[in-house]
Amino acid sequence: MTTAIVNVSLKAGVLDSQGKAVHHALDSLHFEGVSDVRVGKQIVLKLDTDNKTKAMAEVEKMCEEILANTVIEDYEIELV
Repeated sequence: MTTAIVNVSLKAGVLDSQGKAVHHALDSLHFEGVSDVRVGKQIVLKLDTDNKTKAMAEVEKMCEEILANTVIEDYEIELV
């Protein structure tokens, strides 16, 4: 069994309104030293394979087809 951890985040040039809201909230609560906030999502998949090459290919296909909107989002995959 392989676990795939997929981190999805907005691309650098895309406005992150949720991140801006969190940043504003942190400022209003007097947390200092936070210059920017970006909010993303993490997806954890349990795969019924020990073949890392096959698992990576399958998860990349999942990301391209459904897990990430590749027009505005980037993703990173970690297999554990």
